[in-house]
Amino acid sequence: MNHPNLFLLYVQDPQKSRAFYENLLGIEPQAAFPNYVSFSLNSGVALGLWSTSAQDYKSGGSGHRSEVAFLAETPAQVEALQQQWVDRGAVVEQPLHHAAFGLTFVALDPDGHRLRVCLPDRAVPTPDQPV
Repeated sequence: MNHPNLFLLYVQDPQKSRAFYENLLGIEPQAAFPNYVSFSLNSGVALGLWSTSAQDYKSGGSGHRSEVAFLAETPAQVEALQQQWVDRGAVVEQPLHHAAFGLTFVALDPDGHRLRVCLPDRAVPTPDQPV
């Protein structure tokens, strides 16, 4: 019970976001309603997209102060995913670079949510490795 298994992103147009994530992730949603869509990701985690115009939507927050991260297995996979995501229409906010935890990039979804691809801590390359 103490392991998060659903991450919600507030979106303006769930069907536009659905199409974006279907294309980006290469999977269909596990549930789809006019104001809510969710995708079942590997390891039992789900990504939910909830319309900010839904009748029952309430949130006092604003802004995008978080990221959804996707862990790659190798630096080559990080590089390949950036190109694949660009080819699928994602806008790259931060191109490939080395951060404190290794090679990474950040893309944006249609609502400006930050999607980071990076390496798990165990696979952090040294700063002198070329991008």
